[in-house]
Amino acid sequence: MHPQLEILLQIQDLKAQRRDLTEVESERKVEEEEFRIDTEQAIRSIDEKIAELEAELTPSVRSRYERISRDRGRAVVPVINGICYGCFVSIPTALASDVRRNDEVRHCDHCGRFIYVMS
Repeated sequence: MHPQLEILLQIQDLKAQRRDLTEVESERKVEEEEFRIDTEQAIRSIDEKIAELEAELTPSVRSRYERISRDRGRAVVPVINGICYGCFVSIPTALASDVRRNDEVRHCDHCGRFIYVMS
């Protein structure tokens, strides 16, 4: 998989973890009571890691990522059976065959999200 895609997926996972800690009270309680984790410190650590990973993105990828994640939430989605799982629109066959290799950073022509094929 292209290194930039790997970074984007890591950032997206970290943001989901952060969202769970900040928005889901039951998740926060479990972390604090069962695992004795200071959730405020955990959130700060996640934010630091996100900033560190974002700094590794090329300027063009970072700009697109920030714009898409601000407007649409999930910025990186899989392509399954030729369908973009961001907008659920079929992607062109030529693009689908290129995406299968995951060796380049590609995006859906319809919704603009970054796409990859799970292997």
